[in-house]
Amino acid sequence: MSKWSKDSWKNFKIKHIPQYNDPDQLEKALKKLEGFPPLVFAGECRNLKEDLAKASKGDAFLVQGGDCAESFKEFNANNIRDTFRVILQMSAVITAKLKVPVIKLGRIAGQFAKPRSSDLETKDGKTLNSYYGDSINSIEFSEEKREPNPARLLRAYSQSASTLNLLRSFAQGGFANLRKVNSWNMGFVKASKEGKKYEKIAAKINEYLDFMDAVGVNTSTVIDLNTVEFFTSHEGLHLPYESALTRVDSLTNEVYCTSAHFIWIGDRTRFIDSAHVEFCRGISNPIGIKCGPSLDPDELVKIIETINPTNEAGKISLIFRYGEENIDQHLPGLVEAITKNNKNVLWISDPMHGNTVKSSSGLKTRDFNSLLNETSKAIKILKEKGCHLGGIHLEMTGQNVTECTGGIYKVSDDDLNSRYHTHCDPRLNANQALELSFNIAEELQG
Repeated sequence: MSKWSKDSWKNFKIKHIPQYNDPDQLEKALKKLEGFPPLVFAGECRNLKEDLAKASKGDAFLVQGGDCAESFKEFNANNIRDTFRVILQMSAVITAKLKVPVIKLGRIAGQFAKPRSSDLETKDGKTLNSYYGDSINSIEFSEEKREPNPARLLRAYSQSASTLNLLRSFAQGGFANLRKVNSWNMGFVKASKEGKKYEKIAAKINEYLDFMDAVGVNTSTVIDLNTVEFFTSHEGLHLPYESALTRVDSLTNEVYCTSAHFIWIGDRTRFIDSAHVEFCRGISNPIGIKCGPSLDPDELVKIIETINPTNEAGKISLIFRYGEENIDQHLPGLVEAITKNNKNVLWISDPMHGNTVKSSSGLKTRDFNSLLNETSKAIKILKEKGCHLGGIHLEMTGQNVTECTGGIYKVSDDDLNSRYHTHCDPRLNANQALELSFNIAEELQG
């Protein structure tokens, strides 16, 4: 195998990287990024990898969630807090039901670049570049705004750093204290059926804490009851940005991409001789690989061997995204290929991407029942093959949006226009995310 460097991906086939009109400006922006501090730290990445190894054995469960594509416009403390809070709620539900720790992994602080099926978009007879994500160009449909702009990479870094700073404050500064488990229930969630179920779990948690205090355990001093570890993730699509933030750990001499704790390879960039596979081959971060209907299981085995030649547990997570109608056809063969080759992987269900449809109003949406059915099928298929579901990957938000239909409030096609705010794909709102976590936990428990 050829020698790896943080730029060796340039010798491989690359897809979904924008073309910049001024390469010199891009190079200047990347040089600045190379001099900036890391966003995450090597020790944190190692902690996450250890946790993912536990989840692959059934001793933990992963909740990965956040925006389809983060935006500069919607960047504010309340949105960050509410996404963090929903993930805490989901984690409390799953821990209460399954009696295992939950790994909290946000699609946040870096999810700014999106692959598109077409490089161009046409509106009213005018053709421009597609919107590739806020780190590259603007969603606004004008020739100037749709031009890839290197300065946006610096803004993406700055927003990621601010977001991480706030997330660390929430995770370590008292917001995540289990004594406040009831206060995580947001107003519009509290009034729902699932909110009432959550309140019962919260009451039980407080009873347990009272009991511990009564027998002499000072719960206010137990770190694990007052803080949480919260990790970040995004698709490692824009390789010039990712390689500019790649560093050598001074303690271990291992190489880490410091833009996020967890990087994943998308369905469109996962192939032999891919530049994205080459980049991920050399970094020590845990790596996710999206698996869709186009996947050849035998090719995936080769990709896994390239990225994880020592078969290290916790290194590789397979995030499968087939859709309710296709999972029975594709997932069994994938599981068989992985188990036959004795590959250590964590199985994560992404029920979002394979169930995207167009509503009667023309908006993209996802039906809650389809998401639930795909996840239920995944649990059964994996169990039949001697494996287990170790995590869930959701596009979701803490905002009270109407982007996915169904759920306990029965959001319909007619409701979509009322609060449809996504920059890209439709997201679950807090009620729907909490409802899904109850259903998944109960099915896994059963």
